[in-house]
Amino acid sequence: MSIETFVVDYRDAAQAAALVDLLDAYASDPAGGGTPLDADVRKSLPAALAARPQAFSVLAYDGGQPVGLVNCIEGFSTFACKPLVNVHDVVVLPSHRGQRVAQKMFAQVEQEARRRGACKLTLEVLSGNAPALRAYEREGFMGYQLDPAFGSAVFLQKKL
Repeated sequence: MSIETFVVDYRDAAQAAALVDLLDAYASDPAGGGTPLDADVRKSLPAALAARPQAFSVLAYDGGQPVGLVNCIEGFSTFACKPLVNVHDVVVLPSHRGQRVAQKMFAQVEQEARRRGACKLTLEVLSGNAPALRAYEREGFMGYQLDPAFGSAVFLQKKL
C-alpha cells in the first residue's frame, strides 16, 4: 500500500468526482447518517466548495484509487485572533480502514492549516465511534474545556 495525499483542486473533474463519491459513501454509512447525498448536492458540491476560499479538502489515493477524504472549513478563534480549521468530514473506505490512511490525511491537513496560519484544528465525533476516537487521539486531538469546573465542551446544532 502506497498512500498519496494532496489538497483537492475542486475544479479538477476527477478530483471533484472522487470527493463526491467518497462523501456519498460516508453519508450512506450508518456513521454518516445512513442516507446518500441528494443528487443536487452531488452535482453542486465541488463548485460550492471552490467558491469558498475558507474551504479545503484532502484526498488519499492508493495507487489510482481514491480511498480517503477530509473536508475542512476555516473558522476564526477570537481568543487567539487567528484562523482555526474545523475538520468537518473524515472518510476512509472500509477496504482501507485500520491502515493509517487518516493519519496520512491529517498530516496533509495540518500542513495546510499551518500554511494558513491556523492556531488549532477542531473536529466533532460521535461518542460511540470508538475507532475514530482512537484515531483522532493518536493524532493529538483531545476533549476541550476552559475550566474543569465548567466541564467539557459539547457540540450542539440547530437546523435551519
